[in-house]
Amino acid sequence: MDDEQLPDGISSEDWTASPVSVRELIFSLLTTAEQLSQRIVELEEQVNKTSHNSSKPPSSDPPNKPVRSNHVPSGRKVGGQPGHVGYGRSLKPPDEVHRIVDMKPLSCGECGQLLLGEDPQPARHQVSDRFGRLTRALPRVVPEVIEYRRHSLVCLAWGAKTRGQWPEEMPSGSFGPRVHATGGYLTGRIGISQRDVQEVMEMLLGTDMSLGSVPAIERSVSCALAESVGAAQTYVQHLPVTNVDETGWRECGQRTWLWISAAKLVTSFLL
Repeated sequence: MDDEQLPDGISSEDWTASPVSVRELIFSLLTTAEQLSQRIVELEEQVNKTSHNSSKPPSSDPPNKPVRSNHVPSGRKVGGQPGHVGYGRSLKPPDEVHRIVDMKPLSCGECGQLLLGEDPQPARHQVSDRFGRLTRALPRVVPEVIEYRRHSLVCLAWGAKTRGQWPEEMPSGSFGPRVHATGGYLTGRIGISQRDVQEVMEMLLGTDMSLGSVPAIERSVSCALAESVGAAQTYVQHLPVTNVDETGWRECGQRTWLWISAAKLVTSFLL
């Protein structure tokens, strides 16, 4: 046998003097060691695979895997940019308003004197809510429109103008909590599109809203439910047994996953 074919560290004389059984055992061990080394390399490659460098789902990534974001900050603030044309919701005429809530200041903000009179042009804010009741024969549903009027009155003694205060229970937007709950139910539970929500609100519930109001309602409902959703996620994480599944799709070039954890009392979804 040539010296190049001999195992490392063994001379020709030692190899020739060794019994045949010993030589066969050495070759067998060397072959096994080479196979094991190759297997270690393959296993290391599998361990280092993540959802970013393979087709593995994100749920298989180890907890210590660093999160890599491909988002490049633009430096601009979130929301409408300067020069963006905004569209406000027009106020309904007085004959379509069901109830008016007047907020008049009682006393002058400067001297404390009693204020009297009327504000010919009070600040106005309208909220649509409270759909009509349903009976066996489905009637035309008419939303209740509440108009809040904030008056500004001039003090006869001091001459200063004082404005009334908006009530705390007045929604900041154009829709009340029942409209928000209905919109959130249609998108979150029924799963219809935002454009279909706009159509259902107008055709069946008599509430006209812009398409941009639908995602605003969704965000409002999400914020209102954030605490309950967090409690549900914490609950399923501490269960000894839970049923989990996932589904994925591509969005804007990125792989997105929806995880579900279903237990006896709680089902939690995580995007």
